[in-house]
Amino acid sequence: MRRRDFLTLLGGAVTPWPLSARAQQGGVRRVGVLVSGRDNDPETRMRVAVFRQALEKLGWSDGRNVRFETRFAGSPDQFQPLAKELVALQPDAILAHPTPVVAAVQRETRTVPIIFVGVSDPIGSGFIASLERPGGNATGFLTYEEGIVGKWLAMLKEIAPHLARAGIIANPKNMPYDYFLGPARAAAPGLGLELTSTQIDNAAGIESAIESFARVPNGGLVFLPDETIQGNRELVIAALARHRLPAIYPARLYVEAGGLMSYDTDIIDRFRSAATYIDRILRGEKAANLPVQVPTKYETVLNLKTAKALGLAVPDIVLVRADEIIE
Repeated sequence: MRRRDFLTLLGGAVTPWPLSARAQQGGVRRVGVLVSGRDNDPETRMRVAVFRQALEKLGWSDGRNVRFETRFAGSPDQFQPLAKELVALQPDAILAHPTPVVAAVQRETRTVPIIFVGVSDPIGSGFIASLERPGGNATGFLTYEEGIVGKWLAMLKEIAPHLARAGIIANPKNMPYDYFLGPARAAAPGLGLELTSTQIDNAAGIESAIESFARVPNGGLVFLPDETIQGNRELVIAALARHRLPAIYPARLYVEAGGLMSYDTDIIDRFRSAATYIDRILRGEKAANLPVQVPTKYETVLNLKTAKALGLAVPDIVLVRADEIIE
């Protein structure tokens, strides 16, 4: 089911699934959910809804044998207060997304199990000891492996061979900025690209960064996985169209909104999978013993209408490799 189809279901009731006898034995459990993003953002709401529906399929029914405590952090300054509030409720497990939210929760507790989604560098961030044996109170689902930004740069150059410059824009408060920037600096020279990077923290900063980058010709942008960028994706796409700048994105939702191209894992599937780990925690397993799951599949989504508007002659090899083409 595609996102646009799923969104129509968010306001409706969820059909209850039969509860397993094992799920009923422990009484009402409490699951905390702390995600970065505004609660009125359709993508953020969908991620949480998918997670809850997946848990229900596993026998955990809201109000009967589990209670959800959900918090949406609309800005980085809310991460720590909401993490403190959630941990004070003494949940049996917490779903956290993305990296800075996990960091905020782990500062509040080293005992409550944390299942993370949207984290790219859990070892470097200090959340776990290793992917195979996390060893602490956190584990979860890796979103991007090291070096993915090199792939983004290569794809950007492939669809726009004339590019001589590439810019990276992101809010370092929302993600492991250096984890992506280091590999980008290593990959850019081999692609004949001069790399620049700009840190932003709000909508005005995004618009200013795009406008400044556009003043020099033959440039294209890479947007890192960042909730500030995602929450202002319509502004981003409109600004790029105005300046006729090609860009590659870390999620398909940008392409569905009019962006050029994305290469990513399925973040919705990551939230769905997170329910299996929460289920295992609620049934007695330890986060320390659950290995971090790495992505095994990436998909390329291309907006052909946007490519034409930018005057790009899309190479046949790009069309062949695309998993989905939006026209």
